[in-house]
Amino acid sequence: MIKAPGFWHRQSGPVARALRPLGTAYSFGAKLRDLATTPTQVAVPVICVGNPTLGGAGKTPSALAIADIVDRAGLTPHFLTRGYGGRLKGPLLVDGAIHAAGDVGDEPLLLARRAATHVARDRVAGAKRAVETGAQAIIMDDGFQNPTLFKTISFLVVDGAAGVGNGEIFPAGPLRASLGQQLTRADGLIIVGPGAQGETVARLAAEAGVPVLPAVLQPNTEAQTLGSTRLLAFCGIGQPEKFFQTLTDLNAEIADRMVFADHHRYKVADIAEIVARAENAKAQTIVTTEKDHVRFDDDNDPGGRFRARLKTVAVSLKFIDPENIAALIRQKLPELT
Repeated sequence: MIKAPGFWHRQSGPVARALRPLGTAYSFGAKLRDLATTPTQVAVPVICVGNPTLGGAGKTPSALAIADIVDRAGLTPHFLTRGYGGRLKGPLLVDGAIHAAGDVGDEPLLLARRAATHVARDRVAGAKRAVETGAQAIIMDDGFQNPTLFKTISFLVVDGAAGVGNGEIFPAGPLRASLGQQLTRADGLIIVGPGAQGETVARLAAEAGVPVLPAVLQPNTEAQTLGSTRLLAFCGIGQPEKFFQTLTDLNAEIADRMVFADHHRYKVADIAEIVARAENAKAQTIVTTEKDHVRFDDDNDPGGRFRARLKTVAVSLKFIDPENIAALIRQKLPELT
C-alpha cells in the first residue's frame, strides 16, 4: 500500500492542478457506473458506513458504534466488507481462529470480534450470504461508492482534523468523487474529532440538508497504563498523527515513532527494524494500534514472540449526541423497536 502524497492535504498547488483533469475523468467514470447499475435489494436493511476520501477517517469504529445501536434496538447486525488487503474474494464468514490479515484484511478481523463479519468482493453475494446466516441488519464497512447493493441508509465519515484534504478528486486529491455529489447520497455525516477542516465539511453538509453527527474516539482503559511510559510507537493507518496524539494525551513519552503506509503488510525485516529502533531509543514499551496488531501472524512473526511484547491502544467511537443518530436510523429502519 502507498502512503498518501503530501500535496493531498495542502491547498491545491501545481501538482494537484496538473492532475485535476484525471480527477474529472475518474469522477465521470464513477457517475457512468452508477447510471449503468441497478442496485439489488436484499431482505434486510443495509446500513452503509463509508468515507468520501481515500484513507482512514474512523469508518470502522463508526461501524462498530452503529452495530451497538442496532443491537440495542433489537436487530442482529452482521458486517459486510470487501476485505481490503486480503487475498480471499469471498463471500466468506470471517473466523479469527483460521483467517489472518493476509487472507481477509485487517479491518474484518476487528469487526469479527464484535459480530458476524462477511468478506465479499461481490457485495450482493456477500449480503445474501449474511441474510442466509441470520443477519437481521447488514452494516457495510465501506462500499458507499459501490452501486450494486441497495442501501437503506448511508453515512459518510470524515476526520475532523483532516477534512477532505485539498478538496480535489483522486489522483489530484483524496476525494473519491466530488464532495457535493457524495453529500447528495448521504443520510448523515459523521465528523470524528475536532478540527477546522471538519468544521468546513460540516458546514457544507448542513447547507445541503445533511445531518451532522459529531463523534470522538476514546482509548480503552488498558491504554491508561501507558502514561509516563517511554515508548516506541508505530502504526500503518490512514491518520497516524491521531494515534500519536492519543499517546501524548495519555502523558506517554514517545521516544521514537515509525509510520508505515495504511494497511501495510509487515515483514520480518520490519519487525527487526522496530525492535532495533526501540532498543536504540531505550524504549520501555513498543505500542501500536489494534488494526496494526492483527497484521502480525505466524507468517511474519513465527511463534508470536513480537506480538506478545506489543501493547495496543484500542479506541471506541462515542457520538456526542447518540440519540440523534439512533433517531435517524429508526426513521429509515421501521424494523427497529
